[in-house]
This record gives sequence, structure tokens and C-alpha cells, in this order.
Amino acid sequence: MKNTIRVERAKLNITQQELADRVKVSRQTINSIETERYVPSTILAIKIATVFSTTVNEIFKLEEVDWE
Repeated sequence: MKNTIRVERAKLNITQQELADRVKVSRQTINSIETERYVPSTILAIKIATVFSTTVNEIFKLEEVDWE
């Protein structure tokens, strides 16, 4: 699953650690999500979208392989 977390963080000028602190996870978790090694839970995805004042669908995009 693709995501735009890095872009959204840049818009707010916040670090991975600052985002992690806001959503109550580790910086490593944010890094793993950004690099597409980890797919967040629904609750975490909603928290991330809320920090960026947008929707989950704007942050996370399904790829063709995700439908298989």
C-alpha cells in the first residue's frame, strides 16, 4: 500500500518522531509505514490522517497487488 506520509510531514514541517509522539507509536513504526514495510491498523491510519487534517484515503492508496 502506497502512502504520502513523508509528503504530509514535510507540509507540516514535522519529523517522524514528532508524528510518532502525536499518534502514540515509535518513530520506527512511522518509518516502517513510510517505507511501506508495515501496513498500519485502521485506528492508527485514522490517527495519522487526523494529524494531517485529511482522510485515510488521501494518505493511503491501494495498489493492484493489494487486491490480490
